Amino acid sequence: MKARLSWICHGPTEANRKGCFPDDEPLEDKATLRAGFSLDRLGTIDRIWTSPALRARQTAALLRLDAIPEPAMCECDYGDWRGRSLAELHGSDRDSLALWMTDLEAAPHGGESLSSVMRRIDEWMGRHFQEAGHTVVVTHASVIRAAILHVLQAPASAFWTIDVEPFGLVEMTSDGRRWQLRFPQMVK
Repeated sequence: MKARLSWICHGPTEANRKGCFPDDEPLEDKATLRAGFSLDRLGTIDRIWTSPALRARQTAALLRLDAIPEPAMCECDYGDWRGRSLAELHGSDRDSLALWMTDLEAAPHGGESLSSVMRRIDEWMGRHFQEAGHTVVVTHASVIRAAILHVLQAPASAFWTIDVEPFGLVEMTSDGRRWQLRFPQMVK
């Protein structure tokens, strides 16, 4: 019984481009031009989930994936920082931003801590590692980072060392006992 899990990061948004904490914004108009992702390399898909966020649902639609919203795949709740840029916060609330970047339990913005996101994804992956077949999830970079940390059993402090770009793909497999990162061939 083998499970395959393909994580797709949503396409680019204005918040990505401007270095802002996201709200429920749409994809940028030019996202369709950058969606050079071929679903052929994914093969047979048994189930497709997406974050309920607009940008994730639009990405799924752009890729012609009939996805079911999954609340566990939500982006981190950035609270009062939604829509604000890192540069702005660096100038107006430098200490809170520094705390958030160094203490993953902290939520100075009044939203969700990054460690809470990691626990949510750990629990979700724990419930699904024995599911046979191929699952595709369209979600956010923070969620995919949390999944990678889960698989590697890496310390939470490694969160900031993982870069997941818009339309990025990360694959994992499970033998029913544990998840493994999978690096597919570029050419088949």
